[in-house]
Amino acid sequence: MVLECKHVWDHISGYLDGTLDAEVLEKVQKHLEHCEICSAILDSTRNILILTADERVFELPIGFSERLHARLETEMRDSESKSS
Repeated sequence: MVLECKHVWDHISGYLDGTLDAEVLEKVQKHLEHCEICSAILDSTRNILILTADERVFELPIGFSERLHARLETEMRDSESKSS
């Protein structure tokens, strides 16, 4: 059985963790050899893991939380008025 993209996406985490059984691992690797989209998803997922595992802390600009909440409230209000 040849894996389609949607099946490979289900196995990306296991592929990165090294927890796939040998048969599935081989199929995923073969798919990744010729599929640019799945290879990009694998690279992106790997990058996200690297970034989130980083212990650096970033300080948000002053007032960021207030602006974020105000923007979310506006977006929700606009969304509700469009659906009414």
